[in-house]
Amino acid sequence: MTLRLGLPKGSLQEATIQLFARAGFVIYPSPRSYFPAIDDPEISCLLVRAQEMPRYVAAGVLDVGLTGADWVAEQAANGGGPVVAVTDLVYAKQSLGKVRWVLAVPEGSSVRTPAHLEGCTVATELVRVTEAYFRRLGVRARVEFSWGATEVKPPLLADAIVEVTETGSSLRANRLRIVDTVMESTTQLIANPAALADEWRRAKVENLALLLRAAIEALGRVGLMLNVRRADLPGVLALLPALQRPTVAPLSDDEWVAVNTVVEERQVRELIPRLKAARAQGIVEYPLNKIVV
Repeated sequence: MTLRLGLPKGSLQEATIQLFARAGFVIYPSPRSYFPAIDDPEISCLLVRAQEMPRYVAAGVLDVGLTGADWVAEQAANGGGPVVAVTDLVYAKQSLGKVRWVLAVPEGSSVRTPAHLEGCTVATELVRVTEAYFRRLGVRARVEFSWGATEVKPPLLADAIVEVTETGSSLRANRLRIVDTVMESTTQLIANPAALADEWRRAKVENLALLLRAAIEALGRVGLMLNVRRADLPGVLALLPALQRPTVAPLSDDEWVAVNTVVEERQVRELIPRLKAARAQGIVEYPLNKIVV
């Protein structure tokens, strides 16, 4: 049997391939093919735009796929078939956080709240979700589909836009000001309900979700190993943040113990000198690929 896996083509493609590599799956993309190879004979891959992924998973063309919660919501609002969100995978093109769909207007616009867009035109790729957003607020705005380059449309082609952002840098570069957040979104592993009803496919999907979550847990973290005299152990432990708590193991010399822990990578450059000052020895920093919690 084979699990049909949809990978997001476009801005998330490279980040997804790197995530799979950390999870233990090597994907071999080709610029001439939409069918990248993968080093698991039980998985076949297809590159699909994230916007279309929920439709193909719901239709059963794909058993499972990675896309944004935003596009799942857009399909649901458009009357599309159901999919199952197996797990959230909090990563994006540039960061490990969520992305936001924001309502934005030109810096010099008089618009200060969504209500000020009554009767105005708003351009976006996320049409149905945006329409639902304005309905909830009781604002009658005209929402038009944008084929791309949405940031350049105000003020000539639209009064405002709803666009996705991670850092806001593209909006600022185009002299746009955020008025409100329409929705937050994360990448999700979604599955076809019929695929999950099959015992083999369900187990394969659950194992895949476990490994991808473990790879994300490890991002930005490293392992630290060190040796310390028992007498100095309390001072060393007081310095160590940990995923749960540090592992302390005896050494052949009863006066010494080994300490193993997981820390945020950004903390290491300040932590190691402090550990050395607390009389830790043999300090080793090592990379992590997966953390199963």
